[in-house]
Amino acid sequence: MIGRERETELILASFAAGGHVLVEDVPGTGKTVLARSLAKSMDLVFSRIQFTPDLLPGDVTGQSVYNQAEARFVFREGPVFTNVLLADEINRAAPRTQSALLECMGEGQVTVDGETRELKKPFFVIATQNPVETLGCFPLPEAELDRFLMKISMGGLSAGDERRMLDRFITDEPLSALSAVAGEKEMLAVREECRRVRVHNDLRNYIVSLCQATRSGENTEYREGISPRGTLALLRASQGYALVRGRDFVVPEDIKEVAVPVMAHRCLFEAAGDREKEDRIRRYLTQVPVPTEDWSLRG
Repeated sequence: MIGRERETELILASFAAGGHVLVEDVPGTGKTVLARSLAKSMDLVFSRIQFTPDLLPGDVTGQSVYNQAEARFVFREGPVFTNVLLADEINRAAPRTQSALLECMGEGQVTVDGETRELKKPFFVIATQNPVETLGCFPLPEAELDRFLMKISMGGLSAGDERRMLDRFITDEPLSALSAVAGEKEMLAVREECRRVRVHNDLRNYIVSLCQATRSGENTEYREGISPRGTLALLRASQGYALVRGRDFVVPEDIKEVAVPVMAHRCLFEAAGDREKEDRIRRYLTQVPVPTEDWSLRG
């Protein structure tokens, strides 16, 4: 991936933290390539679901089918039984089908016909949606948005990066030659290591203060602020970003770097678009005092 260093770091941080990512951008910005590259680099099983209006929940989770030879119903696993799932254009499916992912993302399991089945570990969802087209699309409900640890945008490429992309792809297909640098056991160990990244008490208070600022009753521009799940998501994302940066402790810059991707899509501001939500989160980052300490020490 050329010119996607920050987006790659955020997605890796989300994976390490055990969360999922929603990528919103126009077609052709590398969302699918990024998801496939991630799966191949980690030697993980990759599945893709193309969400359409006629997609049913059973097409996502799997369903029981009658086996005539055995005279019984047999469960046929759906594409969610994988390690890395690309939910492409997720907002094109009806809310009933979108909700099929809630249990998968929140609890790592699927319940069909009263029987609960565990998903593969690690399980990581990268969902995409196109912000331009609205015909035949269904907005993601707040409960589903809250399941995504981060919401990011790929953005455009600079002229230099776009030229480098042409030079790389003019004769080769780099994705086909991509080899794994880690396996399933290593990636599970990364998630365990992420939980051990130290977060100083002052930084925990800083995270709480940022989230409390979104729930302030003094300003009427809010309908709802960050949920408690969002507060925990900010903590986990900060730990994941610190780990990606090669540290076993969090610094304020980690929190600031992940604050907008973690918090903006969770705030339900009245009549506010995505860009306005992001601007308000950035404003909170300038208003809430940043603690100063030696963060490498335990506290």
